[in-house]
Amino acid sequence: MELTSLDFQQARIKQVLFKSRLRSVLYGVRDADEALFSVRDNPLGQWIETVIKPQYNNASLIRELERILSDTLQTGRQLVGMHQRGQLEEARKGLEQIEAHGTRMEEVLQKMEQSLR
Repeated sequence: MELTSLDFQQARIKQVLFKSRLRSVLYGVRDADEALFSVRDNPLGQWIETVIKPQYNNASLIRELERILSDTLQTGRQLVGMHQRGQLEEARKGLEQIEAHGTRMEEVLQKMEQSLR
């Protein structure tokens, strides 16, 4: 089955979902669980494994996407650690780093999507 713009839109939604979950942890709405920071349990990580890897042939862009996801999850874990140590404002300010990772991810997704046209 061929990749479509809908596939890439799903990836963008999964990234927003992660940011929303992380934000809710940093603002005390929910507790962090380990699955939030696991590439294997992350919806975007699962999307990469099940949708992109089997259908997309540019390995360098796939590796870059995986690296950005890993960096995003690692940064999120660090921010939650700060939050748990009582550094609430610093952790929340760190959401800017998550946004920067998201911007980089969007650039890669756009490259991937454009290469299929």
